Amino acid sequence: MKLGTVIRNDALRTDSRFLNLVSQLRRESYELYDINSKADIQPGTDLVLSIGGDGTFILAAQLVADVGLPILGVNLGRLGFLSENSLDSVVPALLSGDFTVEYRTMLNATLKGRNARRDIGLLPYAVNEVSLHRKGTAVLGINVTVDGDTLPTYWADGLLVATSSGSTAYSLSVGGPICMPDAKVLIITPIAPHNLNVRPLVVPESAKISISIQCRDDKAILTMDNQTVEIDPAWTINVSVAQFSLKRIRLAKSEFVKALTSKLFWGEDIRNTEI
Repeated sequence: MKLGTVIRNDALRTDSRFLNLVSQLRRESYELYDINSKADIQPGTDLVLSIGGDGTFILAAQLVADVGLPILGVNLGRLGFLSENSLDSVVPALLSGDFTVEYRTMLNATLKGRNARRDIGLLPYAVNEVSLHRKGTAVLGINVTVDGDTLPTYWADGLLVATSSGSTAYSLSVGGPICMPDAKVLIITPIAPHNLNVRPLVVPESAKISISIQCRDDKAILTMDNQTVEIDPAWTINVSVAQFSLKRIRLAKSEFVKALTSKLFWGEDIRNTEI
């Protein structure tokens, strides 16, 4: 079996834990090589190991998701919802085949307007969210349509559109709901809204979302996961589900609710403790 590895933090390449994993895999006749760009992807690759945290997993997705390679996230970072697996669980799972491949939604964002281009230095795809932010001090007026239906204008620092995978990322931190990873929905969440009566909105995954802004500044900020670029406020951002899915390897013992309780202490309450 041929495995590609994606590592964002170079210090991990000499980490004894990673070196031990490499030794174990090679003893079992696995072939490993590094992927640093799309050009590095070798024919016959079976899967990709993301070594680090969720940021590394997102980088791996940007590199290989559109060619259909499944990604196994190995957590040497912090929380790790996408990259959740411990080092010692990888080899036994690969040898036994005790894993499944799940399909996660990815977002596609395009720009429309005078001199707007699809390629502005960002990949057009995101795993967690596409977000729009103010650059200056003035609040934004954010106009959103969902399948042609116009929502009330959001007055806020910004707005994001998240996948169900992204519900535990940026969307969670700005008050969005938690969704099960296999929920076929998108989440529209304002960032620091200046309206007391606005709430996050959950829409079907099939929805076509269009975003335009009212802005006093000459630039706004568009972010796709960990990529950021300045855009013209006159442009329109169109967001929809990508035509391909992210293939994520899920080990047998992986449990989303258990991850919420152990990593984010969901439901932590003295009344939930056995006496």
